[in-house]
Amino acid sequence: MKDAERVTFGGSGLNRAAHLRDDAQALARMHRDPEALCVLLWRGKPLFKGDARDRLALLPFDHPVLLARHGGIIDRPILLGVEEGGAPIFAQDISEWEPDALDHDAMDRFHDCTEQLHPALPETHVFAELRRLMAGLSPRDAELAAAARAIIGWHDTHRFCARCGQPSEISHAGWQRNCLTCRGHHFPRTDPVVIMLITYGNSVLMGRSHGWPEGMYSLLAGFVEPGETLEAAVRREVMEETAVPVGRVSYLASQPWPFPASLMIGCYGEALAREITIDPVEIEQAMWVSRDDMMQIFSGDHPDIRPARKGAIAHFLLESWLADRLD
Repeated sequence: MKDAERVTFGGSGLNRAAHLRDDAQALARMHRDPEALCVLLWRGKPLFKGDARDRLALLPFDHPVLLARHGGIIDRPILLGVEEGGAPIFAQDISEWEPDALDHDAMDRFHDCTEQLHPALPETHVFAELRRLMAGLSPRDAELAAAARAIIGWHDTHRFCARCGQPSEISHAGWQRNCLTCRGHHFPRTDPVVIMLITYGNSVLMGRSHGWPEGMYSLLAGFVEPGETLEAAVRREVMEETAVPVGRVSYLASQPWPFPASLMIGCYGEALAREITIDPVEIEQAMWVSRDDMMQIFSGDHPDIRPARKGAIAHFLLESWLADRLD
């Protein structure tokens, strides 16, 4: 696809400055740099600002929120990259902070509309769910938010060495963990996931998983298994879930998906048959949706099906299919 990188989290050309991650002197200078800024996260939620919540709020190192930290998932900021003018951008987690009240019932993974306001921040600055606001972010803010959420989430679940079970410590500006006991080195992981635009004639294959909100359908998707090509993963996943055989498969676009650590690999596949037989363990339902019906879904007028989440690669691929922009 010519416009593949227009997808949310598709990248903004951020200089990640990987060559500086193991340079202690350079990192010390960047920490002292008055232009240095931090992306803040609280329990996976980035800090946004503005009435529309469409911008990341980047804080300087001398901000009271950062000065008041006392431990947490990471004990030092993670270097995300360096802006063109030389200003370093870091990420810092403050999940140790406890808001006065939390509505846990409202904080579900599909529709978390809750916002948390830190007492040391203005009312225009709130922690909010990235999936809810991702479509309105600039490419640079989207890349920073995705990188920060993914790397901090990795540290949260990889505090111990996978080889010997002993505690590991952060190194390389947050992009590596080392075990002092067995000398093992551990690096952030990304799990490849194929997500498939499967067509038969003028229709596209859609499905829904168990527990999804009413009316929510999306493209079929699944993890790539060890020793498997992307093409084989597409054919296997579609066959397992719907018994639909797939012939030609081609790559379309990819999207980092930091919920928690996936790379969504968008593929196009041509179905060789139309009959569907779902595996009820894998999915709840699947159906062929015509182009006309998909147009109605995207306009919000369909009585039974809601459009895929805006900002997700499923929405991007379906929108491109409707506009004949897959080439």
